[in-house]
Amino acid sequence: MFMTLRKPATLVALLLLGTSPLYAQGGGTPEARAARAAEAQKQLALEASLPKLEFTEQVLPLRIPDHTLGETEGVSMNAAGHLFVYSRTGKGGSARGGTAAELYEFGPAPDYKFVKQWLPDQYGASFAHSVRVDKDQNVWIVDEGSGMVIESKPNGDLVKELGRKPEAIDYLESYLERGEKVTERHPVGTMGTFNRPTDIAWAPNGDFFVSDGYGNSRAVKIAKDGTWLKAVGTYGSGPQQFNTPHGIATDGDGNVYVADRGNNRIQVYDYDLNHKEDITGMGAPWSVQTTPKYIYSGDGTGKIYRYDRATRKELGWIQTGLGQGQTGCLIHELHAVSDMVLIRGACSEWNVEKITFRN
Repeated sequence: MFMTLRKPATLVALLLLGTSPLYAQGGGTPEARAARAAEAQKQLALEASLPKLEFTEQVLPLRIPDHTLGETEGVSMNAAGHLFVYSRTGKGGSARGGTAAELYEFGPAPDYKFVKQWLPDQYGASFAHSVRVDKDQNVWIVDEGSGMVIESKPNGDLVKELGRKPEAIDYLESYLERGEKVTERHPVGTMGTFNRPTDIAWAPNGDFFVSDGYGNSRAVKIAKDGTWLKAVGTYGSGPQQFNTPHGIATDGDGNVYVADRGNNRIQVYDYDLNHKEDITGMGAPWSVQTTPKYIYSGDGTGKIYRYDRATRKELGWIQTGLGQGQTGCLIHELHAVSDMVLIRGACSEWNVEKITFRN
């Protein structure tokens, strides 16, 4: 369907406020709420000056035998056009013990027929966040709940397991029996472990970068063989600080793009994680993707912003995901198929969408 969306400014402002990370965590002080309201109005004014791009929005026909697809946190495709969805679907919902993470493969368009479930009963699949496919067609999951990043060959055999899942017995002993408390919500991470990681991207030589995440506030570089090389970032809003690095992407020009969601910016680094610049104007970046021509940033409001990759100029935006009963978390992860086609996963709407730009 052709989308032309004109929403009253008040409604859009409420959408911006209602899906901001800080708002979702409890609102804060009156001063903080006023600052966020001012930031929302500033963003609306910016969007009013930008072109609204034309696009079509298609909910994909994803059906799983004897099962119902849940939240679609992670989405990716391999070279054959097979779609992978890392979903918060499962028989239980507890991050420690139970699971809310199942990885499904669907065949190519137009039917997207169910192929199989990957990694059934896998120990590190706890609370789904991201799935990505590398240039060798290996399939990787990033699991927020277990704090692990796991690589599988195209045939499903395990290759690497990075990080380590918190053991249920340790958690119960520390926090229930001994009454310990978490005193540092955003610690400085250590090499070898993640703290609620969010996404992954690669350099051409196979080294990879992980956005880490909700607990730690950093980007990590790891060698192709699994050797941890470097980490950059602490919690905050200053230079080379992050407030929920929620997505990550690379391009062919030696750049690493980190979606610094809580700071409303994309931080750009080189492959050695030296900071180069910040990109702004996209609301809260939940997911970032690059194509040969463009940078795309997706906001939880359902808005997707397009930038010229060479000049960093903001070229326009679209509004997706409305009319399905939800007002927030409308985008969780994007996968760029081409300059003109994106796949959109969400954490409130139980579907996957194909977004095709007309211009």
